[in-house]
Amino acid sequence: MSELEKGPQGRRRGRGARERILGAAQQLFRDQGINNTGMDLLCAAAQVSKRTAYQHFGSKDELIAESLRRLDVDTMPEVFDRTDLTPRERLLAAFDKPPAFEHDVVPLCPFIAAAVEIADPEHPARVRSREYKTSVAARLTETAREAGAVDPELLGEQLALLLDGASARSRALGADAIPIAAGVAATLIEQVIPKTAPARPLAGKGRTRRRRGAQPAVGSAK
Repeated sequence: MSELEKGPQGRRRGRGARERILGAAQQLFRDQGINNTGMDLLCAAAQVSKRTAYQHFGSKDELIAESLRRLDVDTMPEVFDRTDLTPRERLLAAFDKPPAFEHDVVPLCPFIAAAVEIADPEHPARVRSREYKTSVAARLTETAREAGAVDPELLGEQLALLLDGASARSRALGADAIPIAAGVAATLIEQVIPKTAPARPLAGKGRTRRRRGAQPAVGSAK
């Protein structure tokens, strides 16, 4: 067995190395921050050698971007693809707290974190963050249109802003701001989409989805 096939603890490296690296990156970037996570720490967490890591990813920047591309590929499908909810109910469900964090403060949205930590607006991770945040607003807008909102674009942007604001405020205060954002969202939705508002069918055939693989996201403010 060559040294390239071994990690720090001598374990054989196979196809799972790339996924371990990405998994470790996502967790460490969330818990420690992107800039505070060095490749030595990341490789130790993934149990791969640095040579193996750089075989899969040419640079840390490439790894950061790919870790974001792997997050929430379809933009909150657990909310927007639910067929048991009306469009209006799906808008409200976007503010439900993820079950995994039922008893904890929801971590800062990784796309917001990347946008804050990385200064270069043309960095691939910054580009991915913009794409994801645009896609969240687009799906909210699409759902608002289905629900019968008069100005779905405005409502979509307002709800996206509430999601991002709740994520950032939760991180700043170390306290969960999502319930407050959910209350504001419910009031806003009630004002522009009464419960009796008729749902509107989508124009065209199905939703427009982001391209898989090459594209995150989420959070969402998730």
